[in-house]
Amino acid sequence: MSDPIPLLSLLAFYNYFSQKLGPALMANRKPFSLYHTLIAYNLLQVVLSCYLFYQASRLAWLRDYSWLCQPVDYSTTPRALEIADACYLYFASKLTELLDTVFFVMRKKDRQVSFLHLYHHTVMPIVSWGCVKYMPGGHGTFIGFVNSFVHIPMYMYYLLSAMGYHDLWWKPYITRLQLAQFCATFIHSSQLCFRDCGFPRFTLIFTLPNSVFFYFLFQDFYGKAYSGKACSAAPAPKPLDESNNNDKQPKLVLGGAKELVPQAECQESWTSPKAKCD
Repeated sequence: MSDPIPLLSLLAFYNYFSQKLGPALMANRKPFSLYHTLIAYNLLQVVLSCYLFYQASRLAWLRDYSWLCQPVDYSTTPRALEIADACYLYFASKLTELLDTVFFVMRKKDRQVSFLHLYHHTVMPIVSWGCVKYMPGGHGTFIGFVNSFVHIPMYMYYLLSAMGYHDLWWKPYITRLQLAQFCATFIHSSQLCFRDCGFPRFTLIFTLPNSVFFYFLFQDFYGKAYSGKACSAAPAPKPLDESNNNDKQPKLVLGGAKELVPQAECQESWTSPKAKCD
């Protein structure tokens, strides 16, 4: 944590792999379905998001943190250290989420590795590292508090999708929840313009523009992803299987009917305008 160079090097390789190396390695290979891997990964993310939200609620935002302006507790009290540990775990969770992109590349879902997807997964580890290094607690943790809550239904959808459950009616509401998240973090962060509780105001240089930028990028994604094209209307893809055979599993839809489709067919990205069954 003392030096940002390892993190920046990892993120540089992440972007290179996602855009160049990974697609090149997969060019002459069949896509992997990663069926069991995706189920285990998304389940882990759901559990981790629930735990982070619980910790943020118990230690801070549903306890005695001020919703107007909250300074950082730099002491070594048990509670301050526990909050710092939660901040570090949140940072570590942003690193694990880089696997979202790795899985897209391995499954040859290159269209889902959009600018928004890469920007989001690059910026969040950097911001989280800065918080853990210089501000392990206080006003800025509101972003992690809200973000962990949003990730619970998001990764739950990913999990159900990987298990074969599609056409879930609440899918569009996840993106709406994300848009509400950016509005909430912008309003919450902007209070530092008018209140001084000791929390560093220079952080507004990063948080406010990013909240606006993310809002409009996600709003653009929402308009393109839900323009009336249903997942079921997409053409049937070729079978995917991590063992490179043509085994299929039942697709479970809301009406209870079953249709044979490739495993883990519809795990879409929330950060790609073309995220659909393809």
